[in-house]
Amino acid sequence: MTSMKMRPVGIALLAAALLAGPAAAQEWPTRPARFILSQPPGTSPDIVARFLAEKLTRLLGQQVIVENRPGGQNVVGAQAAAKAAPDGYTYFFATTAAIVTNPLTFKSLPYDPEKDFMTVAMIAKSPMVIAVNPAVPAKTIAELVALDKAQPGKLAAANEGTKTFSGMMSQMLNTTTGTRFLQVPYTGVAPAIQDTIAGRTQVVLVSSAALLPFLKRGDLRPLAVSAGKRVRGLEGVPALAETYPGFEYVGWFALLAPSGTPGAIVQRMNREMDRVLADPEIAQRLYDFGLVNEGAGTSEALSEFLRAERTRWVKLVKEIGLQPE
Repeated sequence: MTSMKMRPVGIALLAAALLAGPAAAQEWPTRPARFILSQPPGTSPDIVARFLAEKLTRLLGQQVIVENRPGGQNVVGAQAAAKAAPDGYTYFFATTAAIVTNPLTFKSLPYDPEKDFMTVAMIAKSPMVIAVNPAVPAKTIAELVALDKAQPGKLAAANEGTKTFSGMMSQMLNTTTGTRFLQVPYTGVAPAIQDTIAGRTQVVLVSSAALLPFLKRGDLRPLAVSAGKRVRGLEGVPALAETYPGFEYVGWFALLAPSGTPGAIVQRMNREMDRVLADPEIAQRLYDFGLVNEGAGTSEALSEFLRAERTRWVKLVKEIGLQPE
């Protein structure tokens, strides 16, 4: 008898729970939201996050704040985002390092990239570019490889650090092409580029977003991009995959949320971000940064992309013999 009396109450509770998601999404946002960024101010991810946040602010009617939490090779920002309240007001403006490569280079992390986050939206992809000082007598990647093989170890390749995205890719370039570029790690992208322009290093491998202004001025000569196909804005630069099939490694920016964030709010943010990325002004600004914008996609598509990325990078780390520390 008691259970019979409780049945209508149980049904009412279930109905309330089913309606809570859509209702939450309709009411959201009622206060400012934030993007946690694991890079310092002034970097490419920071600049991109800020102009996207500005556009979102106008769309949502609530301010979207960019909060910089740099340090520890993206660990500080990633941990802060992972531990944030899953209430739909905190998002992680994530990059490849924090979500895919850190688990392969650290023996332990204070966050779990797979369990602590929900996928929200793809932002853009950032191919890497192999470029040389104009004095280097190589106009193609084949000529650069031949030059190195004629004088093994004479060409120095600048990157952002041994266990950074560009550092691991630079090592993979040696493995794939059979070259012996001397790997010169720096503490950031700017000194790596500047030393290559000055001729202290001859080759540099960093993101298209970082290199584009120097390529436009002729300070450096691009030889190849790391994407699987040629990219808009650098149509004259071959993809490495054209010579070395299967070589496809790109950086990317994606929006994630702490696990447990209401699904209806995640879907609402996905739709709003897709509107932002489709805006002609935003699309042009991303293009000017050397980024590939194909829209936000779906949360499910981003999850599948991340699974493929993890498989791809496990293979790379194994091939270059990198050990976690």
